[in-house]
Formats: sequence, structure tokens, C-alpha cells
Amino acid sequence: MGDAFRSLIDRVRAEAEPAEYERLVALAREDTPAARDELASVLAEGQRPLWAREVAAFALGSAGDRRSFETLIFMLNYRDPVRCATAAHALARLRDPRTARAAAALATNELRTGYALHAVRLLTALRAPESVPTLISVLQRLLMGPVHYWPIAEACVQGLGALGDRRAVAVLGAAAEHHRLSPSAKAALARIPAQQGRARRRAVRQHRCP
Repeated sequence: MGDAFRSLIDRVRAEAEPAEYERLVALAREDTPAARDELASVLAEGQRPLWAREVAAFALGSAGDRRSFETLIFMLNYRDPVRCATAAHALARLRDPRTARAAAALATNELRTGYALHAVRLLTALRAPESVPTLISVLQRLLMGPVHYWPIAEACVQGLGALGDRRAVAVLGAAAEHHRLSPSAKAALARIPAQQGRARRRAVRQHRCP
């Protein structure tokens, strides 16, 4: 199932019950309808430990099984960044139409800003209709606020550059005013298609320090 799965099962091995660990890993690797049904039953049982739910949800999400959606979204908003990253990886492969909307809700939740990094990166990977407006909104708020959450702001800048949408020109120009974001913001502006160059240059001039 790839490096991400191997990294996951190596990480949870120490907290897992050995026999159940081997069973779930074998089911994940089997990747048959019957195996996926057994993994889905793990998610349906509320008393299962987190490591077991994570293995099951990752395997199902990577296989495109939407029964993993709720668990993966829960883990995308989890306090452990490693689990957030694992969930984002699986959600990107799940291709559930609800994913972008849920990721946008997490990214824009001001009470959870410190945990928004992987939601922002997921929105970039999804290239969904929600992606650009959400990244612009989050970046604007971070630039105006007293605490900028630089890693989150940097992820928004990089995401907007990757998405290459002209709607991001103004906020990227504003980000270029912050010394910690300036190199990434300028690089992102350079990725906006050439026909948008005039608007890009105007945005940079408007936000340039005297």
C-alpha cells in the first residue's frame, strides 16, 4: 500500500495489541470486499482504540471506500499532527465529494487555527471549488491577526501559488509585505499565468513598503 501505510503501521505498532494489529494489517493488505467489510466494522464499533480505527480508516480511504470518511475527518482535526497528515493522505485518495467542504470548515475554524495545516494542504491537493476561496480567507485572517501562525500562512501561500488562480493576487501581494512570507509569496505570484502579470505587478506595488 505504499510508504504512507508502512509509516503508519510502524508508528502504531508500539501501542497496538499484537494479535489484533497483525489481523488488521493483513486485512488492509488483502484489499478485498470482505476485508473492507471487516475493516469498516472496526469503525462502527465505538470502543475500538484509536490506533485500530486509524489503520482501518486509512486502508478504507486509500481504497476509495467512503465508510472511512467520518473517521478520517475526525483525525484530520486531531491534536496530533502526524495523525492529521495520515488522514489527509487517505482523504486525498478517497475522492469523496464531501471532503473539500469538510476541510474548508476545519481550515476556517478560528478556534482550531493551530491544527489547520493539513486541512490547508489537503485543499491544495484536492483543487476543489472550495480550495482557492478558503485559502484566501484563511491567509487574509492570519495576515490581519496578532498571531500569524506562520506555518499555516506559509501553506496557504504555497497552496495559492500551486493553484495559480488570479483571485489570489491581492492577498499574495499583501503576504509579500511580511518578511517571513515574502520569498514564498513572490514565488507564488510568479506562478500566476502570464496573462495575469499586470494585475500581479499592481498588487505588489500597492503593498510594497515605502
